[in-house]
Amino acid sequence: MARPIRDIEPAPLSAETQRQKDLEEVEQALADNKEAVLGAIDLMNNLHKNGITRIANGLVSEGDKVLEIIVQEISKDENTNALRNMLLMVGVLGTIDMRKIEPLLLKLNNGIERVAEDPDPDEKTGYFDLAKKLKDPQINRSLTILMRFLEGMGRETKDQERN
Repeated sequence: MARPIRDIEPAPLSAETQRQKDLEEVEQALADNKEAVLGAIDLMNNLHKNGITRIANGLVSEGDKVLEIIVQEISKDENTNALRNMLLMVGVLGTIDMRKIEPLLLKLNNGIERVAEDPDPDEKTGYFDLAKKLKDPQINRSLTILMRFLEGMGRETKDQERN
């Protein structure tokens, strides 16, 4: 008596049939992602025009040598300190509230514009001129801002330091 058939295995596809099926799948993926593919081609074209693909190919082909040089350079004391300082600066920049500093930067730019308009280095300011200028609301406001800034700079910050 014959044994029952439990497993039915499909007939294996020929290499040519499998290749045709794979090509159809790739063609469908290209059609579905047309914009992304065209953008990637444009990006690669621009990288090639600017010589970046040659540089990248060189870096990849000589990867061990390049990596060794990078490690040697990074291990130098001045470069290690520069990297550490850069990371600290990035951390400090992250703590700056730009909404608060923007008005001050705009005023700083206005002050620089004013000096650039009329840079008269020969003009002298005497004590009486200073007293008169204190009555000018713009000068008074600027001095008040400067005094507040100096007061804030003079405060103790040991508890906020990270290093």
